[in-house]
Amino acid sequence: MIQEILHLFEKQAFGVCTWMGEKLRMKSSQIRLFFIYASFLTLGSPIIVYLHMAFILKIKEYIQSSRTRLWDL
Repeated sequence: MIQEILHLFEKQAFGVCTWMGEKLRMKSSQIRLFFIYASFLTLGSPIIVYLHMAFILKIKEYIQSSRTRLWDL
């Protein structure tokens, strides 16, 4: 049951920590803990960075999907 809950959160969390983990070759759980601890210490400013990165990843996915649609025509 815990694994199902963790999978749900990972699926719904924009994939920012997973993407950073792949780029930095770190576990995504360590990156999540960093965001949580940093948010408590700095009163939430890393949340703004996280949302900004999520926005950039969504735009990147949109651009990549539009490229494939363009060449499929």
